[in-house]
Amino acid sequence: MATCRRPALLRRCLDALLAQTLEPSRYEIIVVDDGRSDETEKLVGELAARTCGTPALRCLRTVSTRGPAAARNLGWRASEAAIIAFTDDDTVPDRDWLRAGLAAIGAGSDAVTGRVVVPLPERPTDHGRMTGGLASAEFVTANVFVRRDALLKVGGFDERFTRPWREDSDLQFSLIEAGAAIGHAPDAIVVHPVRPAPWGISLLQQHNVFFDALLYRKHPRLFVERIRRRPPWLYLAIVVAAVGAFAAAVAGRPRLASLLAGVAGAGILVFAFRRLDGTSLAPAHVLEMLLTSAFIPFLALYWRVLGAWRFRVLFP
Repeated sequence: MATCRRPALLRRCLDALLAQTLEPSRYEIIVVDDGRSDETEKLVGELAARTCGTPALRCLRTVSTRGPAAARNLGWRASEAAIIAFTDDDTVPDRDWLRAGLAAIGAGSDAVTGRVVVPLPERPTDHGRMTGGLASAEFVTANVFVRRDALLKVGGFDERFTRPWREDSDLQFSLIEAGAAIGHAPDAIVVHPVRPAPWGISLLQQHNVFFDALLYRKHPRLFVERIRRRPPWLYLAIVVAAVGAFAAAVAGRPRLASLLAGVAGAGILVFAFRRLDGTSLAPAHVLEMLLTSAFIPFLALYWRVLGAWRFRVLFP
């Protein structure tokens, strides 16, 4: 698993991995520290001393922080196992996770995806609902088993995905295009609690759109079929109206500027209400949704254009 300066979450995950019902001699745990943290290395060292090598537990460090794709490549390539199980440091694998995953992939698949459970309240935050999407995702590295020879065939993860976004879909699409058989392991369960998030986390997440461009550039057909992204018409309308309002004001046309500003404002409210539908109505959360909804369209389009330029592709 890849980790980056989250020792408390890492300990929770490692405790669950060390409590697996699979015989300890049949698996090893490789932690790849993408944050190059002494605290992480110390934690893994302490737990490794406790296990006395059964299961084997070791920590690798990346040369520089390059994201989870590069970290996972370092981890699976350092292993000699025929089957690689991926999870994340913020998950809690069920005690039978490894046993169930190995049984499923042993039926003849090149890769299998397990079940991700995301505990959510009746009205989660916007961030919580986004995390909840992992439960219905087709293929996520929080819970997937892949044969080593299949990873070798496709070259592992594409290290151009430097954020935790779309690198797992890229691996899935590469496996599909290579003719790999991908199955399901519903009994291989990991719990993925929602992590506390800083205010305005949705603004930082708009950077993810940059990597949608790379995924579409590599796998256009599967991107359209599996991701089902649509052009962001509402974002575009908000940005065009806001820019038009500014231009009209500069040109000395206050009535047109007011009209266009009203259109932009209405679009922002529609977007904010969509995000609030079914989510928390706590005052602080409502305020966060209103304020961030005013900036997200601009950030999303900025990263979309930058991604399209960087990877020389127009994508839906």
